[in-house]
Amino acid sequence: MITQLMPAMVEVADKEVHSPEFATLYVNQAIDFKPGQFVMVWIPGVDEKPYTISHHNPDRFGITVEAKGIFSKKAVSLGPGDKIGIRGPFGNGFNMGSDYKRVAVVAGGCGMAPLAPLVEAFQAGNGPDILLIQGARSKSFLLYPARFTANVEICTDDGSKGYKGFVTDILVKKIKALSAAGSPDFDMVYACGPEIMMAKVFDICEAHGIPCQVSLERYMRCGFGVCGACVCGHAVVCMDGPVFGSKALRTMADFNTRALLKTGKPVPLDEYATWRCQ
Repeated sequence: MITQLMPAMVEVADKEVHSPEFATLYVNQAIDFKPGQFVMVWIPGVDEKPYTISHHNPDRFGITVEAKGIFSKKAVSLGPGDKIGIRGPFGNGFNMGSDYKRVAVVAGGCGMAPLAPLVEAFQAGNGPDILLIQGARSKSFLLYPARFTANVEICTDDGSKGYKGFVTDILVKKIKALSAAGSPDFDMVYACGPEIMMAKVFDICEAHGIPCQVSLERYMRCGFGVCGACVCGHAVVCMDGPVFGSKALRTMADFNTRALLKTGKPVPLDEYATWRCQ
């Protein structure tokens, strides 16, 4: 078993190609993991990057990669037999309250990856009613379209599948429908995706008095709070997060405003996103 902080060289056992942009690499190893945590993945001769665990079974786990930059394009080119290094898991995962009756899970693009094990964990027992709102640029960018038994609402930017528009439109509609029916609100809203989307989810939840948890992304070097590369306001994302709740988000000045480049320079999020795709 891979346990926390112990680096290990592992072999890619299987590869699942979801689209030209996305692939999941599977490793036949047990790992001590909570939905929302991440691992540091090392490709010898290339670099090391953080990735969430998108699939988790007792003796197997997977990471889903979107081919954007040099590292991720190399990662999606790997296949069975290739070796990668794994450190982790790191960070704080999602809080799955045992008394929740109704939750919403809001995913944008590759933000579905860290949320997928959360949905499956809720589905595994006598958990809450789950509304999964999943959005993407187009139909081909939707991850794991047949994976879940939860109530799923799909939306795409181009209208190629489901509702044409934003996941936040559907979230507002569902909250208003519950209110009109006299039903209790969601006990928790979970979100991951573009930060502008998560900020909107947070604002909607604040306006309706609903707590939320979001999974943030920042540039990480170490994974355990030493280098300071992933600071977001007062928080160190790899240690204090990557999952943050409403209370923390209310005081995070850098949330949906800026992030640090590899040099440590703070820049607006759009500039940071462009750099991360290189």
